[in-house]
Amino acid sequence: EGKSKWTIAHMKWLKGLPLSDVQKEILNEYLTTYEQLTDKIASFDERIEKFAADEKYQEKVKALSCLLGIKTYGAMTALVETGDFGRFATANKYTAYLGLVPGEHTSDESVNRLSITKAGNRHMRRVLTEAAQAICKGQPGHKSIALRQRQKGNSPEIIAYADRANERMRRKYYRMIFKGKKRNVAVTAIARELACFIWGIMTDNLERAV
Repeated sequence: EGKSKWTIAHMKWLKGLPLSDVQKEILNEYLTTYEQLTDKIASFDERIEKFAADEKYQEKVKALSCLLGIKTYGAMTALVETGDFGRFATANKYTAYLGLVPGEHTSDESVNRLSITKAGNRHMRRVLTEAAQAICKGQPGHKSIALRQRQKGNSPEIIAYADRANERMRRKYYRMIFKGKKRNVAVTAIARELACFIWGIMTDNLERAV
């Protein structure tokens, strides 16, 4: 009770449960599968890190990692799934490609905004949403040691742009929650903002209002 799931403490608690022999056998089967999959994910992460260190991706990954919620996996996903960012003339066109723009129902007299279209790249949209959830956990103005480390070696312009973007996203999230917006709606809005800032860095449009 009171512990997060899948931490060392949680695993210790699972293994210490008073169970019958059959229950222990079943639990051990599950834990063995869990450990195998965890090792497999770690192997994939290691391979992705090696790809990210390649000259083709290194500087771009380093730049994108200046943004909250974006580390090597998220940066590589954005680069590989998007390809040429220059084919999107604006940040809004990029978010439309990802299916992160609201749909609408238009009549002669009114325009009703709907939920996001979800018409674009599903995998990229999921990664951005997970990144947005991480962004929304922190407080505006706070810059972690880990983020400072990721930003090292980047140009002052990239770091300044990312800092403004990070501050704006967190403030926007709390502003939306304060106004009564549902959390999933606010998180989706931040995912859309994050996509815009990724586009800004990758197209060198650092003058975008943040």
